[in-house]
Amino acid sequence: LSFRSGLTHESHKKDVEQVYLRCSEGSIEWMYPTGALIVNLRPNTSPASFKHLTVCIKPFKDSAGANIYLEKTGELKLLVRDGDRSPRKVYCFGYDQGGLFVEATPQQDISRKITGFQYELMSKGIASDLHTVSAPCRPCSDTEVLLAVCTSDFVIRGSIQDVTNEEEEQESIIHVGVNRLYRQKSKVFQLTGESGNWRGQIKTLLECGVRPGDGDFLFTGRMHFGEARLGCAPRFRDFQRMYKEAKDKGLNPCEIGPD
Repeated sequence: LSFRSGLTHESHKKDVEQVYLRCSEGSIEWMYPTGALIVNLRPNTSPASFKHLTVCIKPFKDSAGANIYLEKTGELKLLVRDGDRSPRKVYCFGYDQGGLFVEATPQQDISRKITGFQYELMSKGIASDLHTVSAPCRPCSDTEVLLAVCTSDFVIRGSIQDVTNEEEEQESIIHVGVNRLYRQKSKVFQLTGESGNWRGQIKTLLECGVRPGDGDFLFTGRMHFGEARLGCAPRFRDFQRMYKEAKDKGLNPCEIGPD
């Protein structure tokens, strides 16, 4: 959703506009911001499920010209300050904690300002998986791996071709060569080159210290703001063991198909 509130019109300085968004994910781009916006997220789900939803927003890299607040019953809590350049930071809150109030800050030349951010609504369980504060790099248990196979946005068997570390953003990009594609929600992994090999990229935290290595892994994870984020990633031989043990006992939560 893209719109503008004007360049030089003084009458717009105190205008407050209401925006209603029905999609579970998308983006807002506010050009030449003046006045304020009230962003109402109204997903096409039952109101009874609202308490189980988390809202996450990710400001555009060069977003400027407005402060973003969490608003509930007239009370404002600052989420993103105008000019905050925290690299690729994501801000999350419970759907029932309030809505978004975006207020333009005084500018000498608003024609140079564009405020924008991506947003996503997701279940609180998925959000906690993506933003785990404690031990974000710990290995998954057998039960967690088997559940991840059933519930992840992507599940692939592949190898680590290379790892690119982005110090400023505190992230690592894992360049993956795909040997078997079990599932993907978005077309992150694609055929490339004349050889017809499947490849793709998965992001994780820099602190996890991922390095290139030999052998195959089972990569699972979630799509988050259009990027593949790493979840459980055991060595494939370890996954085969735990999957067979669970299947023999009738405890595997879902079938993944033949190797």
